[in-house]
Amino acid sequence: MRSFRSEPILWIHVAGLATLPILLVMCLLFLSVGKPVLPVWMEICLVATVGVVPLLWMQLRRPFYIFAILGVALKPENLTEQQRKILCLINTKINRLLALVAAILSIGMLWQLYQIAPRVINVGSFLPQWRSLALLLAGLTFLASNLFLQIPVSVMRILVTKETEFAALEPLSLEKIKQDFTILGVRVNHILPQRTVKVETEE
Repeated sequence: MRSFRSEPILWIHVAGLATLPILLVMCLLFLSVGKPVLPVWMEICLVATVGVVPLLWMQLRRPFYIFAILGVALKPENLTEQQRKILCLINTKINRLLALVAAILSIGMLWQLYQIAPRVINVGSFLPQWRSLALLLAGLTFLASNLFLQIPVSVMRILVTKETEFAALEPLSLEKIKQDFTILGVRVNHILPQRTVKVETEE
C-alpha cells in the first residue's frame, strides 16, 4: 500500500497556504478604508468575530472534512480505508489545540494589520470610503485567510505522523464521519482523476 503522505488532497490543502498573504493584503486594504467611527478594540473584535470565531468553533466541535475542495466534497461512502484512517487524525485533541493556537496567531496578525492600515490609506483611496462596509469585507477576507490557515495546519499534523502510528489506526466508520465532521460542498463520487494501473501480461 502506498504511503498515506502521497494522498493528493493533503498537499492541495497545504498549498492553500500560498493564498494566505494575498488574503491578508486584501484585509489590510479594507482596514485602511474610511475613518474609524468605533474604538480600536471594538473594530478589532468585530473583524475577529467574523473572521475567527466561526472557523474555530467548527474546528473544535466538528472539524472540516478535508476531502473537499472548491465547493465539492467526496462522498464519505466512497472513501478508501486509508482515507478513513486519515480522518482519524483530524478529530483529535492535538488538532483542537493546534486550531486554538492558529486562532490566537491570526488575531495577532489582525492586530498588526490594524497598526499598518493607516500607512496604506492612499492605496485604498479608489474604494468607496464606507467604514462599515469596509469592516464587513475585512472580516470576510479575514475569514477566508483563517480557512487557508486552519486547514493546512490540521493537515500538516497528519503529514508528521509516523507510518507505524498510522498503520495502527482503525478506519472511521461512515456513521462517525457524518456525525463528527463538517462536510461542505456538493457531494460527488470523485474529486481528482482516478489513477489507473496498466497491467501487462506476457504471452
